[in-house]
Amino acid sequence: MFSQTLQTVRKNRGMTQEELATRLNVTRQTVSKWEKGLSVPDAELLVRMSEILETDVETLLGASKVEQRSQSELAEQLARINEQLAVKNRRSRRIWRTVGIVLIAVAAFWTLLIVLGFAAFTVNDQGAVEHETIETVEE
Repeated sequence: MFSQTLQTVRKNRGMTQEELATRLNVTRQTVSKWEKGLSVPDAELLVRMSEILETDVETLLGASKVEQRSQSELAEQLARINEQLAVKNRRSRRIWRTVGIVLIAVAAFWTLLIVLGFAAFTVNDQGAVEHETIETVEE
């Protein structure tokens, strides 16, 4: 995958994320996102990156055989990678949303139990006081 290949090639060239970012005129965090697989560069940046890292674009994209590609083909491949990342991110957000809803439901349930327990305790105390008053009158 692109992210792993980028990190490997960058490290083999003895370059830090900061150095690569400076040469590409992007932030270090952007390079970090590329290496974590959270985003991908556009085709123009990819070409500049391959020149800086002294490797071809196909190698960065993880192609097994080297072949010349036009910028539109590179853009298409990057679009596919970007779509895969979007699907992965949507799945992740859906899972976290479900976890959040479950946690809120559990918290609401426990809050309801506490409120009902307090209400039952209060009613029980009042009932006990009324019962004592009735016994006192009968004596």
